[in-house]
Amino acid sequence: MDFKQQETLHQRRVIIEVLEKDSDYSHNELILKSALKSLGHNLSTDKLNSELAWLEELSLITVELVGEIRVARLTARGQDVATGAAQVPGIARKGL
Repeated sequence: MDFKQQETLHQRRVIIEVLEKDSDYSHNELILKSALKSLGHNLSTDKLNSELAWLEELSLITVELVGEIRVARLTARGQDVATGAAQVPGIARKGL
């Protein structure tokens, strides 16, 4: 696996972990982008939206358009992955 692929696995992990730490398990795309940047992952808006769509396709999050802003919310399955209770190919394992 090359560096870019590993980076993507970790970016997906960070997205679900950031959502899992929120009291209602959700954030808008601007907050997520800022949180990712503060954790060393400076994603473009297009890249973030692609990763949100990927996570939504696997039923780990839902994405709702509120006005022009996307709001991502962690699902129960996503919470299991975020806490390490479950694993999904394409997302870095917790603690790695």
